[in-house]
Amino acid sequence: MATLRYAALLRGINVGGHRRVPMAALRDVLTGLGHTAVVTHLQSGNAAFTAAAGGEREITAALEDAIERRFGFRVDCLVRDGEYLRAVAEACPFDADGLAPKQLHITYFSAPVTPERFAAVDPAAFAPEEFRLGDRALYLHTPDGMGRSRLADVLARPALLTGLVATSRNWNTVRKLVELTR
Repeated sequence: MATLRYAALLRGINVGGHRRVPMAALRDVLTGLGHTAVVTHLQSGNAAFTAAAGGEREITAALEDAIERRFGFRVDCLVRDGEYLRAVAEACPFDADGLAPKQLHITYFSAPVTPERFAAVDPAAFAPEEFRLGDRALYLHTPDGMGRSRLADVLARPALLTGLVATSRNWNTVRKLVELTR
């Protein structure tokens, strides 16, 4: 049976002491689902693992259900295979090597996004900040970092993200997830 390396990206956990999911417990949840070679990265809900069966949707649904059973609350998750993560990183339209990692982020989406979804966002109003769309991903360049980004705030508005699960990672984490899923 073929196996693939995947990354699980959990949304909105361990922020401000809310929705606590310890990484050791997340590793236990993933192992309990039958996944192997489970590792976590940071405390913000990043895990890599090997799965022998299922695809992204099936693994995501099982993980969300298992987290809810274990912790008593639902957590939106995105699961992506290593090949996809590498392709997204390689397709980055910005000079990743020439920017500080805090200046570059990828927002991963649960479904493809179109330019029409973001048509109301006037890029010129946020210069020098910029964004570009990819396949189920949005690349965001924030010269002063995400914490000071007016564009990031606008792009995260619920009206723009209706029907999607979205979670962002900085470039250091993007690179680490690519490495962990090789």
